[in-house]
Amino acid sequence: MPNTINQNIKPFNTKRNQQGNLEISGCDTVSLAKKYGTPLYVMDEVTLRKIAREYKDAFSSYKKVNMMFASKALMTSQIAKILHEEGFGFDVVSGGEIFTVHNANVDMNYATFNGNNKTSDEIELALNLNVGRISVDNFYEIKLLDEIAKKKNKIQKILLRITPGIECHTHEYIQTGHLDSKFGFDLTQIDEAVNLIKNECKNLEIKGLHAHIGSQIFETQVYYDEIGVLIKELKRINEVHNLNLDEMNIGGGLGITYTSEDCPPSVYELADVILKSIKENCAKYNFDEPVLYIEPGRSIVGTSGVTLYTIGSYKQVPKGRKYIAVDGGMADNPRPSMYGAKYLAEIANKKENETFEKVTVAGRFCESGDILIKDIELNSPETGDILCVYNTGAYGYSMSSNYNRVLKPAMVLVNCGQSDIIIKRETYEQLVQNDVLH
Repeated sequence: MPNTINQNIKPFNTKRNQQGNLEISGCDTVSLAKKYGTPLYVMDEVTLRKIAREYKDAFSSYKKVNMMFASKALMTSQIAKILHEEGFGFDVVSGGEIFTVHNANVDMNYATFNGNNKTSDEIELALNLNVGRISVDNFYEIKLLDEIAKKKNKIQKILLRITPGIECHTHEYIQTGHLDSKFGFDLTQIDEAVNLIKNECKNLEIKGLHAHIGSQIFETQVYYDEIGVLIKELKRINEVHNLNLDEMNIGGGLGITYTSEDCPPSVYELADVILKSIKENCAKYNFDEPVLYIEPGRSIVGTSGVTLYTIGSYKQVPKGRKYIAVDGGMADNPRPSMYGAKYLAEIANKKENETFEKVTVAGRFCESGDILIKDIELNSPETGDILCVYNTGAYGYSMSSNYNRVLKPAMVLVNCGQSDIIIKRETYEQLVQNDVLH
């Protein structure tokens, strides 16, 4: 099977140009840093559209499939617009994500609202904007959603989120499908939830089940097993409760290659296992093939994005590491501090065949744990050099903060030698605009 973008470390059109500078989709990264400043998020539109099309192609033989981008990985109006153009719907988990998708002129019927503690205001917004599906997560939410839908005289279509009891070999913070999880109903609670919806919630229409087993997943067998659980439960629920549930949302979670240590399956390998499991489990349980929802996030935007930094100070610890500091860090990419995440980086403004040195890349923030990359070989790093960190398209901007009252970076979209701002750099005036003085 062919490789797909999630297996690459660098964006699709990354190379060294005649000046020896890193170039992405025809744009010189050193020139980008000079024009827009650093830190700078850079998203490659070619890479983004290519992986979206790989997903669509990989699942093209299954006619009842809905591709839903997991917005939590990266949500901006322009990213939503591009993915909508590529035929994707959206998995949203907050009022902000709902509003951003709506702001991109997306038909909200192609959105699913997920999350374990949706507020009343968020639910009202979802209903007002006609979000297609709401994935209910607990008994409290079932009653709350029905109450709000009743006030609005609406029948809301829902999925029941369950924990299928499947664990993936990822960081414990990004496992969501095992039994002891904050997300969803335990398998033993399904009948009680369905009875509540059927008997007491006249403004809810249950359509199927939703599960999510984790993130940065390298195993395909877990998807096969998850689908087996979901189809078995769909069949059982329909028989026990005299329903006709025919929708199955299996979540996302496919991993990407951050470093050479990572070996994720391709999108085609993922599709092969998923479609095989649907066919075999439908035959096993005598169940018609369901409508399939799949929610890739990281694997859609991760490789499409890089972050550019400017190197500032440096420090040699006697008989220890050499540290180089950049003008960003844990506020624009908290993953290394939170998860111990690893990244690959290069000096953007120096040719590859010069002298390399082992250094540790530190951030600028007042935390000793603000380390972006430990013990990486870089090309003679010096003050003023531009550092390009790969695979930051997912969970960089979306998890960013104003820690230390540092301004959030800009984001540019590059394509065919052209660059365009899609997120403006924050200003000091914007930073204090919500402060109140008395």
